[in-house]
Amino acid sequence: MEETSKKYRTIFFYKDYFDDFYNNQRIKIRNKILWTLRIIETLPIVPEFYLKHIEGTNGLYEIRIQQGSDIFRIFCFFDRGQLVVLANAFQKKTKKTPELEIEKAVKIKKEYEHEKK
Repeated sequence: MEETSKKYRTIFFYKDYFDDFYNNQRIKIRNKILWTLRIIETLPIVPEFYLKHIEGTNGLYEIRIQQGSDIFRIFCFFDRGQLVVLANAFQKKTKKTPELEIEKAVKIKKEYEHEKK
């Protein structure tokens, strides 16, 4: 992707929540994660295939990544409209997203909002 691509959003890595996950992935998966994050930054409208609101939450989204048969989710939320704040991430092994992962993301979002005050 060219450096001159227009950015509609900016990805923000909040604390080490996402870094810890990312650094433990194989290079192929890391590359796919970065590719997906670039899509989120540079497409004016991001398809639900890559970014989807989590029903029943107040502004929590999941970034959806698939590499072969491996499926990953990165939780995120928006700040000031165009800043995408990354929270926790995990490898998805079941059809339903684990409730504990959603609860963790909600806590991270609250922590972020509290620190901004």
